[in-house]
Amino acid sequence: MQNVMIVGAGKGGTAILKILKESEVLKVHLVIDRNLDAPGILLAQQEGIKTGTHWQPFLTENIDIIIEVTGNDAVFQEIRNAKKKKTVLIPGSVAFLLSKLLEEKEELVVKHQNESYQQELIFNAANDGMMVIDNHETVILFNKRAEEIMGVKKDEAIGKSIVEVIPTTRLPLILKTRRIEANQEMLLGNDRKIITTRIPIIEENGTLIGAFAVFKDITEVVNLAEEITDLKEIQTMLQAIIHSSDDAISVVDEDGRGILINPAYTRITGLTQEQVIGQPATADISEGESMHMKVLQTRRAVRGVPMRVGPNKKEVIVNVAPIIVKGKLKGSVGVIHDMSEMKSLSRELSRARQIIRTLEAKYTFEDIVGQSDEMMLAIEQAKLGAKTPATVLLRGESGTGKELFAHAIHNASDRKYNKFIRVNCAAISESLLESELFGYEEGAFSGAIRGGKRGFFEEANNGSIFLDEIGELSANTQAKLLRVLQENEIIRVGATKPVIINVRVIAATNVNLEKGIANGSFREDLYYRLNRMPIHIPPLRNRKEEIPLLCERLIQKINRDYGRNVEGVTQAALLQLMGYDWLGNVRELENILGRAIIFMNYYETLIDVHHLPELKNKKNGSELTLTNTSESFTLAHSLSAMMEEYEAKIIQQTLFRLKGNKTLTAKTLGLSVRNLYYKLEKYNLEKNSMQ
Repeated sequence: MQNVMIVGAGKGGTAILKILKESEVLKVHLVIDRNLDAPGILLAQQEGIKTGTHWQPFLTENIDIIIEVTGNDAVFQEIRNAKKKKTVLIPGSVAFLLSKLLEEKEELVVKHQNESYQQELIFNAANDGMMVIDNHETVILFNKRAEEIMGVKKDEAIGKSIVEVIPTTRLPLILKTRRIEANQEMLLGNDRKIITTRIPIIEENGTLIGAFAVFKDITEVVNLAEEITDLKEIQTMLQAIIHSSDDAISVVDEDGRGILINPAYTRITGLTQEQVIGQPATADISEGESMHMKVLQTRRAVRGVPMRVGPNKKEVIVNVAPIIVKGKLKGSVGVIHDMSEMKSLSRELSRARQIIRTLEAKYTFEDIVGQSDEMMLAIEQAKLGAKTPATVLLRGESGTGKELFAHAIHNASDRKYNKFIRVNCAAISESLLESELFGYEEGAFSGAIRGGKRGFFEEANNGSIFLDEIGELSANTQAKLLRVLQENEIIRVGATKPVIINVRVIAATNVNLEKGIANGSFREDLYYRLNRMPIHIPPLRNRKEEIPLLCERLIQKINRDYGRNVEGVTQAALLQLMGYDWLGNVRELENILGRAIIFMNYYETLIDVHHLPELKNKKNGSELTLTNTSESFTLAHSLSAMMEEYEAKIIQQTLFRLKGNKTLTAKTLGLSVRNLYYKLEKYNLEKNSMQ
């Protein structure tokens, strides 16, 4: 290293000192200036460099270069004459030039450093990974994003061969081919997937100086794309579900503006998307409060709110729920059910329930029409009886609906899933009734089926048996029935071994059992067994206020049976119906309505007075009869005797009017043929009818 002496510590000398103190080749050994406060002297003292006021005493030291920056030619001449031959003397002008050049170099270096720093900031701030190699395949640039993507530190990459840093790289091939590879997919060893572009670096004269690569991590993008695909599939699925729904669906945002409706919404409300989307939630409401707005205010769901929507004021039921995402209210969704469709379905279901009966007991308490106090009492008693295993005795006139009550009692009991056997005791001959009820063994009588036969009581085991016209049983059959009720067992005809059964008995009669006990035709002990829970069903003449509702129900039934579409009864016809006493009760009412519907023209939809000519005749006749019979009644007769006398006269008049035709008479009066014969014999009318 060569020693330098600076003569002159002014501005120029100070500048030279600053430059040389950083030099690795030249060493400032001495700074000379007459003024010890000169800036160069002070700087030299700070740097530990020798200082002096005259240059001559120091010529004997090992000085290689003397820089004279005093600007005085005389001083320059003195130093040139006094210096050693090997010492180099640089004049002030050259020193100033050198100083100027060094200052510019320093400025250029600083500027270059600033630019390099800015470029490095930009290089590292880029979201894409970047790396550059020279023409020897050595990494010379490697930004921070490249570190993150490649998993390699910058210090571990700079100066190393690119193949050592990234074994799968194609940059060496780019150096050989000088071709650009754009947007190439590449899988890294750390399960990262990148898209990279590789470009050769070629100067204007064609010299290859390196190559660089720009790459982007697409692992997150691919995952995001997959998520978006899944979301789109879910969205498509949800849209398909929403659009396929028969219920109207509407969605509003947090401000209550419509954002989505389905086709069913347009069909039910009559409003199009243009009339709803982007409009306030109240746009579709004709009558009622906006449930969307209520839900947005309360953040609570509402259910089953009736309102009317659309220009046609469609009657609907609305369910609305809030849409809350991560605790934030995003809107609400409403489902609108068309009430007209629901009512139509309800009517169809009601009809289907009446048509399709899978159990043997067809009717329930819902099928019984009753509004009067007497009828409501009978229904309540029947419901109470259905909950117990006790024997029920249904009492009432013919046609009042005793069998209907029996069906309902069975269907309301815990035996409803077991058999319900119906037996009309008056419709089966006395010789066959016992074997039909209790069954028989093989060979019990001639014509008996091989292997025997189970009776109605065995068939009804664990279920219910309905014994209609119980008052018509013979004394022998009554005795056997009493054993069934007392011991819960039966003995087949021709057998000796009893069969244990569990049957609930529902009996019915329209005759006076108490009178039968008095005259010995009905067992008193059986009466007390049957009469444990008596239910009296009132006649129709005592509950005429129910005739309009009965007409409606019966017309529906007759429409189904006859394939007609009669809608109802006119007010005039209804008044005529309610003015009649209905000796045949509901059965007679059904008979009259059915006959009227049969003879109605198909274009007629209402039953009018002219459709009921026989009712008018019957009414007049009955009034005459009542008048005539009332004249023969005396206060000495009991009510039962008066009723029997009146019944006998009605049967006699009907037989006379129908010219003695017993089958037609029984049908007209709503009786079985067997029951008619019984009453003819009872009232001693057989001989009179033959005359």
